[in-house]
Amino acid sequence: TLPFASVHAEEEKETTAPPLSARKFRFNQFASVVYELEPYMTPRDFLFSVMLEQVDRKLQKRVLTPREVNSMLLKKILGKSKMRAPMDAEETPADEAEGVNTTLQAYFFGKNGDLKLQFQDFNRFMEDLQAEVQEIEFLQFSRGMDTMRREDFAEWLLHYTNEEDNEVYWDNMRKKIPSGQSISFEEFKVFCLFTNNLEDFAFSMKMVTESNRPVGLAEFKRAVKIATGHELSDNVLDTVFKLFDMDGDNCLSQKEFMGVMTDRVLRGLKVQPQSGISGYWRCVKRETLKGAQEALGYDRCPI
Repeated sequence: TLPFASVHAEEEKETTAPPLSARKFRFNQFASVVYELEPYMTPRDFLFSVMLEQVDRKLQKRVLTPREVNSMLLKKILGKSKMRAPMDAEETPADEAEGVNTTLQAYFFGKNGDLKLQFQDFNRFMEDLQAEVQEIEFLQFSRGMDTMRREDFAEWLLHYTNEEDNEVYWDNMRKKIPSGQSISFEEFKVFCLFTNNLEDFAFSMKMVTESNRPVGLAEFKRAVKIATGHELSDNVLDTVFKLFDMDGDNCLSQKEFMGVMTDRVLRGLKVQPQSGISGYWRCVKRETLKGAQEALGYDRCPI
C-alpha cells in the first residue's frame, strides 16, 4: 500500500466533527451572529429559541468584526424599557478588547468582572425572565387578546409534543372542551408556575395517590397546592382533565400528562429535530392527514 494513503485517512478522521448535542444543535440553529468562527445569540434569538420550534433563516448569519464587537451596546434582555448601557472604545480598557464578555457576564458581574452576584439578584433575574417569556407566549397563542380561549391553551400545552402522538388529545379537545370560555393571563401564570415545579408535583402526587394510577380532580388539585402553594383555576383544571382523560372516566392519565409536561418544559430539546428526507416525509404525512380531516369537515385548531 502507498504510505500516504494511511496518512490521508488519519487526517480525515481527525477533521471529522463530533456529533452535536440537542442543545448545541438548537443554539446553532437560532444564533444569528458569528464572531471569530463562534456562533452567538442576540436577545431576540434567545427569545425565538424559547418560543418557536424552528427558525426561518433565509438570511446568512452576520459575521461581526472586532471593531463592531467593541462598539456594541450592552443590551438588557429583561423588561420592556430596552435601556442600553454604552460600552464604546473609550470605556473599554485596551487589555480587555481581546476578551469580550457576553451580555449576561457583564450584566451579572460588571464590565470588568469585579462585581459579585447575589442570590436575590439572580432570583429576581430568573423571575423577570420567566415573566417576560410567559407574557410573550400568552400573547402569541391568544392572538394578542387579553384572554386566551381554552382551545388556544390546549394548543399551547401540546406545542412541543410529538405531532403524530397528540391526535388523541386534539380529538378530546374537539369533543369535550366547550367553545366560548377563556383563560386569563393570571390563570396562565399560575399554571406556568406549576410547570416549573414538576418534580415537586410528582413527589406530592406520591403522597396523595398510588403511583401511575389515574388521578382524580380533587387529588390533582391538592397535589398542585402542595407543590406550588397556589390553586389552579376551574377553567384550567377542566381543560387539562378533559384533554388528558384517555378513557372517559373523568380521571387524568398521570403518565401521559407528565410526559407532555416534560416535553413542554424542555421546549423541543428532548428529541433531535427531524430534518432532511425523514423530516420531509414526516411533513408530507402530517399535511396529508390535515387535508383529509378538512375534507371530511373536521373543525380543529392548527398545530
